[in-house]
Amino acid sequence: MTTYVAFLRGINVSGKHKVLMSELRKLCENLNLQQVMTYIQSGNIVFNSTVGSTVELEELLSKAILNDFGFNVPVIVKTVSGLQEILNHNPFITDVEILSKQIYFVLFKNNPNIDALENFKSESFDNEEFVIVDTCIYLKCKSGYGKAKLNNNLIERKLKVLATTRNYRTMIKLIELS
Repeated sequence: MTTYVAFLRGINVSGKHKVLMSELRKLCENLNLQQVMTYIQSGNIVFNSTVGSTVELEELLSKAILNDFGFNVPVIVKTVSGLQEILNHNPFITDVEILSKQIYFVLFKNNPNIDALENFKSESFDNEEFVIVDTCIYLKCKSGYGKAKLNNNLIERKLKVLATTRNYRTMIKLIELS
């Protein structure tokens, strides 16, 4: 059995796509996922499963959410070891104070278009730095994510990907829960 973390994009944001975490846990348990835990209201799920493919789990969860809650939600599933690898490759590791307040991880569901990716790498944003590694953008927002120009919607539009963003503290907590 493998431990996974699922990231749901865009639930419980501004009253849209409202999902109670207790109902989300029940949905996961009905899918035979084991030891299901959720963390905060933004759609983070830690669970164990014998299903060996993250793609299969993404499809399984996405279809179940559509059936049970009536809306389509992109789901990104990572193994815990894959998530730990993302954390380990963080180029902005400096000190914990900065990490907990300025560092964000933008996780892609699909690989970006190569031409769009090359064009995007030359972008520049005041008070923001980013590094792209595989299917993650490591984002440093010196003024906080709430004021960031380089946000999830812009990244999705420019790179033609589905993505979701989590802060450093959330990523660390998900590793701890696993």
